[in-house]
Amino acid sequence: MKTLSKEKICKNYINNEWVASESQETIESFDPARKGTIVGYVQDSTASDLDKAIQSAHLAKKTWRKIGQAERGQFLYKVANLLEGKLDEIAETMTREMGKTLHESKGETSRGIAILRYYAGEGIRKEGDVIPSSDKDALMFTKRAPLGVVGVITPWNFPAAIPIWKIAPALVYGNTVVFKPATEAAVTAAKIVECFAEAGLPDGVLNFITGSGSVIGQELIDHPLLNAVTFTGSEAVGEGVAKAATERGIKFQLEMGGKNPVIITKDADIARAVEGVISGAFRSTGQKCTATSRVIVESSIYDAFVKKLVEETEKITVGNGLIEGVWMGPCASERQFNTVREYIELGKKEGAALITGGKTITGEEHEEGFYVRPAIFGGVKPDMKIAQEEIFGPVIALLRVNDLEEAIKVANDTRYGLSASIYTSNISAVLEFIDEIDAGLVRINAESAGVELQAPFGGMKASSSGAREQGQAAKEFYTAIKTIFIKG
Repeated sequence: MKTLSKEKICKNYINNEWVASESQETIESFDPARKGTIVGYVQDSTASDLDKAIQSAHLAKKTWRKIGQAERGQFLYKVANLLEGKLDEIAETMTREMGKTLHESKGETSRGIAILRYYAGEGIRKEGDVIPSSDKDALMFTKRAPLGVVGVITPWNFPAAIPIWKIAPALVYGNTVVFKPATEAAVTAAKIVECFAEAGLPDGVLNFITGSGSVIGQELIDHPLLNAVTFTGSEAVGEGVAKAATERGIKFQLEMGGKNPVIITKDADIARAVEGVISGAFRSTGQKCTATSRVIVESSIYDAFVKKLVEETEKITVGNGLIEGVWMGPCASERQFNTVREYIELGKKEGAALITGGKTITGEEHEEGFYVRPAIFGGVKPDMKIAQEEIFGPVIALLRVNDLEEAIKVANDTRYGLSASIYTSNISAVLEFIDEIDAGLVRINAESAGVELQAPFGGMKASSSGAREQGQAAKEFYTAIKTIFIKG
């Protein structure tokens, strides 16, 4: 095992100081492309460490609120500029820590910069409305008030974009933040926080703490000084967050994944559909909440579509994301790698046909990483587990249907409702799909995986709970409306 220098140890950031945990223990973050290599160490924090972080945020919230929205926006512009200056460094760390290709990591970091600048602009946008009063001599209007201390809990698959799209609106709308990232991507998260620290935020406005979800995550949600929590992660953990937040009567926002369908109609452009399905299913090794998981194809073009899909999938290069020309990196961790392999074996046992891929890649440079060939299953029935449960890996379940009505019925036959797509040249099919599909993100002739920072993001059914994220919709979660009536 490779030993790292002391400089590679990431500390917590509490009340504008980088501090070690009281436990004096750290957690290793491994490179999934070279599993014997440690990217860095993060703090294995205690409940006492967390209490200090929340106390710090609580003490800072009044001062931060009074600074004013315009000045808070200026801080975000500073952070964006600092992040831009460290783009290559952060992107490389991201690839080394969770496996996505360097091209994807640079794209995600650039997106984080754009998100910061978008919310920096909120500093000079309106924060309320004037409303006509029944009393002609009175003035009535609304304004937005921050919630207070917001807990931000994020996953490992987008270690820059997801934290930023939660933290940036929380701060610009006047809240203070306690940020707990997934330990698998916490070294990257620490580099993001460094940019906020260098921007000169006042003491206690942003606090960063690492550790296990069972200790730090749960203690954060249960803390009496926490006013709201925003969470992205698994459905099982999200349900616990919702229960705890409801019992305490605090605001919560959850994004918990999907089983995203793509419908291919008989009049679709097959080449275009194949390109979109492959990108949606296998980019980031299928480790996106909006990744394509089910592909529902009308019978008349099923064979032609599958033939083209298999041909193009077998061209995908899999390897270390830092190597130029590699199209797909490893699974992000040994745990995720094992989960993907278990679902591939389950698909076979359920009676689905593994058409291509699904094998562990070994030998030479692949020997030290968590690599698997992109898998495509045919003959999948709607009630099979590989068609119902989120795999979060490079696995496609193909389902054959007779017509659009059956396709939409199959697409909706799952507990999730995050993203859905259709490839068709029929405008009537487009309109029917828009109306009938149970998904929060609906895409036409485009891959299922695609979120724009200025647009609301969230799902239906078990995929999401609470207000939408991103765009102007974020304001609905991070603020409360005050209605003011003034009479002279």
